[in-house]
Amino acid sequence: MTDLRGGNRGVILDPKVWGVLDRLHRAARGDLLKFGRVGAVMGLTRLLGRRMEAATQASLFKDVYIPVNRDQGQLLYLLARSIGARRIVEFGTSFGISTLYLAAAVRDGGGGRVIGTELEPTKHARAVQNLADAGLSDVAEVRLGDARETLQDVAAPVDLLLLDGWKDLYLPILHLIQPKLRRGALVLADNIFTFKTGLRPYVEHMQAGGSGFRSATLHISDGFEMSLYVGEAG
Repeated sequence: MTDLRGGNRGVILDPKVWGVLDRLHRAARGDLLKFGRVGAVMGLTRLLGRRMEAATQASLFKDVYIPVNRDQGQLLYLLARSIGARRIVEFGTSFGISTLYLAAAVRDGGGGRVIGTELEPTKHARAVQNLADAGLSDVAEVRLGDARETLQDVAAPVDLLLLDGWKDLYLPILHLIQPKLRRGALVLADNIFTFKTGLRPYVEHMQAGGSGFRSATLHISDGFEMSLYVGEAG
């Protein structure tokens, strides 16, 4: 994908913004070993038939980036710009890499708000600082806590929803935000291939008739489910 720095205008070209993104992407590349160790623990827990609560999962991943890559980030930026997104909701902020791309899109599009949410306090603090370092705090916030609670008071209309947190919460968060989506809003869900079994109910729901969405799985990185909200069947 073409590097977004190739143009001649836009806040994402700001050296301060791209400098933070470069730093975070470089740091994320060194996390593969950590991700493997934590993934093994979670896999063993599933094999034993045990359920791991979201807070426990978040604690295990508190030092692991699990971010969108550069291509995914640039896709988020371009999609948000193309639909003129002014209110974006993000489930699963982590260290804020995706949030930076989305906040840059909102700023470049003339203003608006990105509302992220993160359960793990250490990641929340780092994400807030990364947004401040990039000069994007005026168009983005990251709420600390369980997304089922922190996102309850999000105002309508929502133009874009990014799902990139704990996979068993994709459908609950979708159902929470769906009444606030405008027609033509986009819902993007990450890690469709990585968690193929766990996310099968989500994909089947989004691609089923009568769901209110037109949806397709994009073969980008770990798999992106891209869904267009066309409104409830009437």
